[in-house]
Amino acid sequence: MALARHDVPATRPGAGGASGGLAPVAWRPVGAVTALLAALLLATNGGYGYHRDELYFLMLRPAWGYRDQPPLTPLLARLTDVLSDGSLWALRLPATICVLIAVLLAALLARELDGGALAQTLAALGLGTAAGTLIFGHVLLTATVDLAVWLAVILFAARALLRDEPRWWLAAGAVVGFGLYNKLLVVLLLVGFGVGLLALGPRRALVDRWLLGGIALALLVGAPNIVYQLTHELPQARMAGAIAQDKGDDSRILLVPFQLILIGPPLVAVWVAGLVGLLRRPRWRPVRFLAVAYLLICVLVLVLGGQAYYPFGLLAALFAAGCVVTADWIGRGRRAARLGLVLAAVGLNAAANALVALPLVPIADLGTTPIPAMNQTARDSVGWPAYADQVVRAYAALPAADRPHTVVLTGNYGEAGALRRFAEDRLPTVYSGHNELWYQGPPPPEATVVLGVGIGEPGELSPFFARCALVGRLDNGLGVENEEQDRPIVVCREPARSWRELWPRVQHYD
Repeated sequence: MALARHDVPATRPGAGGASGGLAPVAWRPVGAVTALLAALLLATNGGYGYHRDELYFLMLRPAWGYRDQPPLTPLLARLTDVLSDGSLWALRLPATICVLIAVLLAALLARELDGGALAQTLAALGLGTAAGTLIFGHVLLTATVDLAVWLAVILFAARALLRDEPRWWLAAGAVVGFGLYNKLLVVLLLVGFGVGLLALGPRRALVDRWLLGGIALALLVGAPNIVYQLTHELPQARMAGAIAQDKGDDSRILLVPFQLILIGPPLVAVWVAGLVGLLRRPRWRPVRFLAVAYLLICVLVLVLGGQAYYPFGLLAALFAAGCVVTADWIGRGRRAARLGLVLAAVGLNAAANALVALPLVPIADLGTTPIPAMNQTARDSVGWPAYADQVVRAYAALPAADRPHTVVLTGNYGEAGALRRFAEDRLPTVYSGHNELWYQGPPPPEATVVLGVGIGEPGELSPFFARCALVGRLDNGLGVENEEQDRPIVVCREPARSWRELWPRVQHYD
């Protein structure tokens, strides 16, 4: 096969060597894979509707940071929304760009590990059609940007060590500094690097002046966000604790299954081969710390109750390494049969992942399929206009005398974002105690009537109001069981205390 001609392990130069021993970058097949992925994502970007996180990002005013996250992804959302005049399709362009970059980085990492054209193409095709990649490419999430950031840091670290060109640590540091504006989770990657280098070496890298320079550069580039955290009582630490308390048990249960499905069950053997290869191949000794970093981060997520997808960037790196191992296996005999087997697994994985991850099933039929149960982003992207209309009807049913004294209070930022997006001109001011939105309150003293959405059943609200009545329940009309479905719409009157006294009791992080 023409694709496989560069998959014989290359001979790297000696100490201080250049990259002349590497196979050429397989621009044509990798570029073709990237173009096909771009076409698929661009064709489906407008499908279903806004995700709850996207609605939240659009509510956040530009700032150096927020209590639950750094500023980059909300800023990207707000910028594209303004430039595109509110286009959902355009809002997701940054997500598409980020995953395309991630796919190219995976191919370059396979090349860095002595992979030829076949290994590079498999890395691009397999990661590009992974379940996690398709979901992150379809919806603008902080995890979308993080995937590209982590892979860039891993690639530059690999170049620093495999090429014996430590100046690449500066590039890694610059990307880490940039990544701090998206999510402080990149620090977890650095912890994995540090422990992996200590455990398996090369330990000399830990005191290399270029690595120390990269750390200094990361701190310099990320300084404004670091200062925000320090001057706001480390809100990200508080947020991490809230996530662990609220979702930690579920995350621990899902950690191992998620590792199997983030890329896809048919390709688990590939990234496992990459993990083993990093630990066993003599030529990969300088980067075998990546295997330790992945395992360590899985353990930390398990212990700390973090989200099960956190190790995805390192899992993608293991997959790139596994593509090199797989290409070598294909080249050792019965090439046509082995290549056919691998391509069949990739094709099956791609088809199944696309069906689950992308809005290919008509929205009217979505509730009759298992997709909402399998893909949280799908179920969290439907029903928002219908929910907003139901709240508007509840407001319109209030006595005219009540309306000047009414505010809307929602249980979470998805509900608040939907009401502001789809009904802002038909409702009074919308408030929420969820995450950063709490800091946009409290309601004014004259607000004596609350139209509550998802804040609780009437009996649960008796400590806060003199009277509460159920006036409806949210229904997306699609049979999709998401977080909002069947949540109560209530009308409450006469707050038990002033809003300044009540507002701290409304605050919650998750």
